[in-house]
Amino acid sequence: MKNPIFFLIILFISLSFSAQKDNTDTPNIVFIMSDDHAVSAVSAYKDWLSEIAPTPNIDRIAEKGMLMTRTFNTNSICGPSRASILTGKYSHVNGFFKNEKGGDFDGSQMTFPKLFQKSGYQTAVIGKWHLGTTPTGFDYSKVMINWGGQGTYFNPVFLVNGKDTIVERQRHSSAQVAHDAIKWLDEKRDKKKPFMLMYQFKAPHRPWQPDEEFKSLFTDGDLPHPVNFNDDYNGREAAKKQWMEIENHMNRRDLKIDPPEGLSRYELNEYYSYGNQGEFWTPNDTLQGAALKNWKYQRYIKDYLRCVAGVDKAVGKMLDYLEENNLSENTVVIYTSDQGFYLGEHGWFDKRWMYEESLKMPFLISYPKIVEPESINSNLLLNIDFAPTLLDLAGIDIPKDMQGQSFLPQLKSNFDDVRDAVYYHYYEYPKWHMVQPHYGIRTSRYKLIHFYYDMDEWELYDLETDPNEMNNLYANSNYYTLIKKLKKRLKKLQRQYKDDMTLEEMREMTDMVVERIYNEENLNTR
Repeated sequence: MKNPIFFLIILFISLSFSAQKDNTDTPNIVFIMSDDHAVSAVSAYKDWLSEIAPTPNIDRIAEKGMLMTRTFNTNSICGPSRASILTGKYSHVNGFFKNEKGGDFDGSQMTFPKLFQKSGYQTAVIGKWHLGTTPTGFDYSKVMINWGGQGTYFNPVFLVNGKDTIVERQRHSSAQVAHDAIKWLDEKRDKKKPFMLMYQFKAPHRPWQPDEEFKSLFTDGDLPHPVNFNDDYNGREAAKKQWMEIENHMNRRDLKIDPPEGLSRYELNEYYSYGNQGEFWTPNDTLQGAALKNWKYQRYIKDYLRCVAGVDKAVGKMLDYLEENNLSENTVVIYTSDQGFYLGEHGWFDKRWMYEESLKMPFLISYPKIVEPESINSNLLLNIDFAPTLLDLAGIDIPKDMQGQSFLPQLKSNFDDVRDAVYYHYYEYPKWHMVQPHYGIRTSRYKLIHFYYDMDEWELYDLETDPNEMNNLYANSNYYTLIKKLKKRLKKLQRQYKDDMTLEEMREMTDMVVERIYNEENLNTR
C-alpha cells in the first residue's frame, strides 16, 4: 500500500460501519413486570374477565408478538419468584425461598442483568424490587423500599442507586414508575449503547389502592363470580385449612373501611388488621352470609381491576414512547407478573398454591425481527427460563449453572415443548395465609401435588376434564398406574433441579428464621 494514511481511513470507516451494524442487530430489552397480576385479568388471554376489564395496552404486545399460554413460576410468592427470574435458578439454589424470615437476596451471585452489563448494555431497574439488598448489575436503580420493601401506592419511598432516598408525593406509584422509566430512557441513558430496562410495578398487589383516575370504573352493578367461587374444599385437606378466603380473611384495610377517630397508632394497626385470622366483621349488622361474602368480593375485585387499569395505562405510555422514538423494531418488550393471583377462584385472594390461578403467569413478548404478530405458544415454560432466553436473544453466553432453558427457538416458531413437565416447590408457613408447604409436578394434562409440612396429603388433577381443580383423583384406584408414573417423573425432576432433599430437610427450610433488612414483622399486607 503506497498511501498508509488512506488505508487507515478506509479501515476506520469499515470498522465504524461494522460496529454500527452490530449495534443495530443487538436488541434492546424492556422487561415489564407487575405484581400479582392474574392471567384472567389480562384480556389478551380471553379468560372470564376479558370483556369486563380489558387491558388494551398490554394486549398490544401480544398483537405485535406472541402470547404464552402456559408459563409458570417455581415458587408463587413475590421475592422468591423475582430471585428466580434474575438468576435463572430455583429458590433453594439461589437461596431466596421465602419472604417471611428467609433473609434477603444474595446480590453477589450471578444474575442476567450483570451479564448484560458486562456485555456492554446499559442496565436499569425502576419500581418494585422487594429483595431487601440493594440492586446489583444495574447502571441505574430507583426502587421502592418502604412498607417492608414492597413500596406503597401513595407517597412511595425510593432508593436511588443504593444511596439517595426520595419520597415521591406527586403521583400514584404506577404513574410514578412510568414517569421514571421513560425519563431514564429519554434523558439519562447513554443512547450509543443498547439498553436493558426492568420496569416494575407494585400494582395490583394488596391492598389494591387505585389512582383517583380509575375509581369510577366498575361502578355500575356487581361483577360476576368465577365458577368455583363457592368451593367447599371437599377432598382437599390443605385447602380447607388456609387463611385466604375472601369471606373470612380479608381485613378492614383491604376493603377500605375508615377507622373511628382518635385511635393511637397501635390501635389503628389493630383496627385495620382485624380479619386476617378469621375474625368476623361486617360493615353493618344487616349484611350477613352470602350477601356479606359478595359485598367483600365486589369491594376487592373492583379495586384490584382499577389497579390493573393503571398498570395498563403505564404500559401504553412505554409502548408509545418506543414507537415515537423509532425503538420498537429493535426492542424486545415483555410483559409478565411475578406470579398469578386468585380473583375469587376457590373463594380466595392471594397466591402461593400450585393450583393454576397462582401457578400460571401472564407472559407476552414482542420482537418484530423474529416474532410473528398474533402468534400463540402453548409450551410448558418456567420463570427460570426468562434469564437464559433474554441472554440468548442478546447473543450473550448462558452460564452453564442456570437451571432454566432458553425458549428462543419457540419464539421463531412453535417447536416441540422445551420440557414435558414443570416442577414447583413452595416453602413459607404459617405466615401469612397458612398455606401448607408443598411440591409437585405439572404435565400438559395432569398435576400431582404433595403437601408435607404437618400433614401428608397428595392431590391429583386431570386438567383436561377438571380445569378448575375441584376433584382430587388421588384416592381413585383407576389412576394408580398414572400416579406411579408421575411420582417417578417427579423424583427425576427433583434430582435434576437438586431438590431431592428429605422431607425433614425441607421442613427445616420452612422453619428457618433469618431476619430481613426490611423487617416485615408488624406489617399487615403481603
